[in-house]
Amino acid sequence: MDSIWTETAVLPCFKALEGNAKTDVLIIGGGIAGVLCAYFLQERGVDYLLVEADHICSGITGNTTAKITSQHGLIYHKLLKSIGCERTKLYLQANEQAVQKYYELCRNIDCDFEIKNSYVYSLNNRKKIEKEACALQKTGFDFEITDAGELPFSIAGAIGFKNQAQFHPLKFISHIVKNLKIYENTFVKELSEHTALTEKGSIQFQRIIFATHFPMDNKHGMYFFKMYQHRSYVIMLENTARIDGMYVDEDKKGLSFRSYKDCLLLGGGGCRTGKKGGNWKELREAAKEYYPSSKEICFWAAQDCMSLDHIPYIGQYSKRMLKCYVATGFNKWGISSSMTAAMLLADMITEKENVYAEVFNPSRNMIKPQLLVNGFESVVNLLTVSKKRCPHLGCALKWNPVEHSWDCPCHGSRFDSQGRQLDNPANGNLKQ
Repeated sequence: MDSIWTETAVLPCFKALEGNAKTDVLIIGGGIAGVLCAYFLQERGVDYLLVEADHICSGITGNTTAKITSQHGLIYHKLLKSIGCERTKLYLQANEQAVQKYYELCRNIDCDFEIKNSYVYSLNNRKKIEKEACALQKTGFDFEITDAGELPFSIAGAIGFKNQAQFHPLKFISHIVKNLKIYENTFVKELSEHTALTEKGSIQFQRIIFATHFPMDNKHGMYFFKMYQHRSYVIMLENTARIDGMYVDEDKKGLSFRSYKDCLLLGGGGCRTGKKGGNWKELREAAKEYYPSSKEICFWAAQDCMSLDHIPYIGQYSKRMLKCYVATGFNKWGISSSMTAAMLLADMITEKENVYAEVFNPSRNMIKPQLLVNGFESVVNLLTVSKKRCPHLGCALKWNPVEHSWDCPCHGSRFDSQGRQLDNPANGNLKQ
């Protein structure tokens, strides 16, 4: 169940931190968000350390579909309604800036970088496409409406963004981490105000960035209410018709498409972590229907943190933690959002004004319908009788027969059949 990225790239190894260390900025989490934070801080001459509990990019980054785009579903008509036109423009500009930064960084890196058009399609609701088009017109952004004829089925319409991109994320990472100050196999087991305790020592710091996918501190920020996690699945096929663009259905239960060399990445089958979904079975049925001559090469799954309002949480961890920063809630668009986060947090660390800061402020209004859903799921699962309880906040775990794991429907922690942690926010293994 390895992704094509992990099978076709070799990342450098870094030693574990043994003993004590001191730094200005401690970055916890070695996915692409944390690595990019380290990269930009080093560019600016900031004293930092990045620590990763396992190996860099061994989690979500290694299982992405690796689309680089500012088109994050049909969200812009929703953002116009919830945050107004000016902030919607800023959200779009921030992500377009992220796309452009990848252009610059990938120019001299062998990472299979390709400029592509990105599309969000609707199978049967043309009005959704027209509504999104109207919203984009108000932002002044250039787009197109198309019938996406290269898809293997007819659609009601699609919104297209030109000059987006796709790449091999681990080939990219393997290049930019070469001279960064990184420690792998360095698990932070406890935090105090300016000290991180590891299994073999401690780290003194002045400021800290949580780039751990789901934040590990439960005392501040209310992230366990502000987010849930969603799993999605991918199969890679050969012997299919060529798909030149990058496509995703506006419906959460729809299919995603992108090419990699002569193969097709077909995504979908998703569900809230701990719930039942279509998983790889749904994708294999779709492959049989639409690409009957295809052959499956590999398959994998990913997990994403979903925010309340379709906007990531990037900035100060909470109003009471002024020297602590966070990057999370990327809503399945972690590649562009990680770049946005790293550039924004580098500005905040170096006290440089950033016009996008307020849009992504983690302490913004959290009174949204999804908050009630998250609260309901937590209460139900806290009251559910089960021998297996999540060490994060005590919710009942559900057995996932497809992936052979114990999954938490509340906040998305996952454990293998032996109780070893697979996904956070839990900060340790199950007690047997």
